[in-house]
Amino acid sequence: MTKLQLRAFLYQLGCFAILFLAFRFLIAAYTGLTGIWIPLTAFVIGTIVGPKFQAVKTKDGEKLFMKWLFIKGIKEIG
Repeated sequence: MTKLQLRAFLYQLGCFAILFLAFRFLIAAYTGLTGIWIPLTAFVIGTIVGPKFQAVKTKDGEKLFMKWLFIKGIKEIG
């Protein structure tokens, strides 16, 4: 696992964790769901809404890219 692959994994994990916790709180506060349905629903929404990060080897070297539902196209991170 290269340095950029590790960074992509950590970005992916961090974004998912933030979104999961936010949606879990919102679902618990504003819906009638109880029990296992709260974290399950937050998991599905966090997975769909969260940005996707990927390290790709190009002719210029390895680069980090991000794709997100709310941004058109693919964005190069660095």
